[in-house]
Amino acid sequence: MTYPLTETLIQQTIARAQTRAREQGYAVCIAVVDDSGLLRGFLRMDDAVPGAIDVSIKKARTASLFRTDSLDLGLAAQPGGAIYTLEATNGGLISFGGGIVLHDDDGRVIGAVGVAGATVPDNQALALHAAGRV
Repeated sequence: MTYPLTETLIQQTIARAQTRAREQGYAVCIAVVDDSGLLRGFLRMDDAVPGAIDVSIKKARTASLFRTDSLDLGLAAQPGGAIYTLEATNGGLISFGGGIVLHDDDGRVIGAVGVAGATVPDNQALALHAAGRV
């Protein structure tokens, strides 16, 4: 059995986000993690702010660990929400847009991609594009 999150898939995912970010004038960080939330691939584009490194990884980890896009988790992680304080678990997570679950051809979660360094809506759009979901 081969591992579904291959080096080729990781590189393609990063390249899709990088190309679109460059077209839109953004310098971002792009992280790809496996289904356990462990880092498999990363790119910090030239001029991306250093703070976006950790944020992109945490967005990807959040989506992978909970099998849910980070934006969707964020709705329930707000004060008063059912999973408020989620971000304080698992060594620190991020529950706003930019972390997108990756699936194999059978719909199984194989990891996630996280993008940070642009606006939150643009991070979300870049990550969706990287995941091939738009």
